[in-house]
Order: sequence, then structure tokens, then C-alpha cells
Amino acid sequence: MRFRESGRLDTSGVQDRRGAGGGRGLAVGGGGLGLVGLVVVVLFQVLGGGGGGGGAAATSVLQGLGSGQTADNGALEQSCDEVADANTSVDCAVAADIDSIQDYWGQTLGGSYRPADTVFFSGSVQTGCGGATSGSGPFYCPADQLVYIDLSFFDDLQTRFGAEGGAFVNAYVIAHEYGHHVQNLLGTNQQVDPRESGPTSGSVRLELQADCYAGTWANHAETVPDETGQPLIVDITDDDISRALDTAGRIGDDFIQENLGSGTVDEGSFTHGSSEQRQRWFSTGYSTGDPNQCDTFGTDDLG
Repeated sequence: MRFRESGRLDTSGVQDRRGAGGGRGLAVGGGGLGLVGLVVVVLFQVLGGGGGGGGAAATSVLQGLGSGQTADNGALEQSCDEVADANTSVDCAVAADIDSIQDYWGQTLGGSYRPADTVFFSGSVQTGCGGATSGSGPFYCPADQLVYIDLSFFDDLQTRFGAEGGAFVNAYVIAHEYGHHVQNLLGTNQQVDPRESGPTSGSVRLELQADCYAGTWANHAETVPDETGQPLIVDITDDDISRALDTAGRIGDDFIQENLGSGTVDEGSFTHGSSEQRQRWFSTGYSTGDPNQCDTFGTDDLG
């Protein structure tokens, strides 16, 4: 995956809270296996966080920064001045990914799309859905409409999950979370009871749809223009797609339960879908480039 070599990089879609602390509130279990929201129950897991809720009452709680937190983008803006910096820096690449993903959805949904920031944090963070730690993995909080990520998760994907990793894998992670933002804007997540689990549950359908949405962005990433009229991303290779599919295979419920959990697969507890399903729906989005093909709620065949 390569970004273009010219132009300024817009980092305004990032709130850099690293070093700000602020993980007060609800304790988060290890391994990224759950987070309870302040107003409604919202289940977040690895590459998750699209659970239901987020009405007016939830939105009014902890909008933006939590108590005692600050966002300081000065260092990020200085180190990520040029688009070309994204080819050598993970921070800058993620900022460029966010810009590209939001350009895509803005052009796809038009006036229905509202941009959402991504919060970089380290260790712990206070959100509109409660306190979170790095162990939560990346997640989207519908209560404050923000994506949260400790960038060390990208290392965890390789060291803990055994994923091949790479710049495009990181972009896939971010695109999945913005898929949850799209679901929130469209009201899709409000159809789901996050307390339900199982291979055909609403939670699984929500996650698979977010994977599919990530694939549709990937299909258009080399052509979607930014404010200059040029795409930020100039090359996505077959190897990039292969690495994304490898990652999708390692964050399925069955893989996690068998390799990082009890060693026994319990389909009744699935909340994100199997490895095969996650690969299938990312591939569906990537091959078609059409979000309308991502209707995981309108099919009995999830794979």
C-alpha cells in the first residue's frame, strides 16, 4: 500500500490524547472482550463496537473529551505535514486512512454522512461509553460518535494473533470501525440487541456488515479524491488484500476462542462471526465496491 508523494496531509480527523490518561469509570476486561457503556449496554470486542443504543440521552453524556483529558495534535501535525509522510510513519498513515475513508463515505452518502474523529490514546481513555483500556482493542462509541484506538494494537495483531500485518491491514481495522459509524448514522445498530449472541445474531450481522463496508472502501481507495481532487492512496496490491484476509481470519470468534481463549469453540457465544464469514464479507465488499451488497440483515446465508 502506498500513498501519494505530494500535498499536505490533513490530520484534523484525529484527536491525539496519548499521554492524557483518563481511564476513570468502568473496568474493562483483559483481551478486549467487553466494555459496558454508561447509558446503554454496548458490547465492544476486537475490531468491534457497533452495538445498539446511542439515542439522545446517550449522546448528551461525555461528548468529546472526558474530564481531565486534553487532545494535543501539535506533534502529529508537525510530523505528518506531507502526505508522503504516510509512507514512513504509522501515525501519519492512519491519519491518511481516516481522511480517505471519510472522503469515500462523504461522497457515497452525501449529506447523510457526518464526519467522526478518531481518538489516539495510550493505556486508557474515557469515552461516552465508559472507561476503556488498550485491552479493549479498537472500537467505535455511538454515544459520542468517535472511533478509539491505541495504535499498539497493530503490533498486538502480529505478536498475539499471529497476523501478517502491514499498512493496509491497519487501514482495514480503521475502515471497519468507520463502518460502525455509518451503521450508527443509518440507524442500523438500533435494530440490534447487543445482549444477544450466536452465529445469526444481530451482533454478528452488524460486525460482518462493517467488514463488508471496509471492503467497499478498499475497492474505491485508489480513486476516491480528497479536497485536492487526487486520491491519497495510489496503490493497493494483491498482497495487501491477502494480508487483510489473513487478519480477518484471525479475528473470527472461532479462531479467538480456539487459539486465545478456552480452546473450545462455542457458536452460541459468537458476537462477531467466524473467520470464514469475516473473510467472505470483506471480500464481498471489495469485489463489488457496492455498500448495497452488504445487507447482512437481509440474508439467511451469512456464510
